[in-house]
Amino acid sequence: MSETSAERVRQELEKAASLVGTARRLLATGTMVDLAALDGKVRKICRGVVDLGRVQGQRLMPEMEALIVDLDLLAAAIRESADPRAARTASDVPSDRGPET
Repeated sequence: MSETSAERVRQELEKAASLVGTARRLLATGTMVDLAALDGKVRKICRGVVDLGRVQGQRLMPEMEALIVDLDLLAAAIRESADPRAARTASDVPSDRGPET
């Protein structure tokens, strides 16, 4: 794949990151968000990265990792908007080890 293809994938990553950021801001105000476009963008990015090959694809790792973090934050915001109790952290979840002695 050419450097132009890598740049196209990078641009799609930027668009997806912008969409995720906008969705998080809207959710924070209580606005419902349609994420249908996000699914298509992520699929396009995944196909594009695979088509790039290993070396060029690895160059996009920082942007891909940042998008994954943003998607995780969006997922948490969606869970919290659906059920505020779902925002508990892992440290809040009781352990199944039983009482500590």
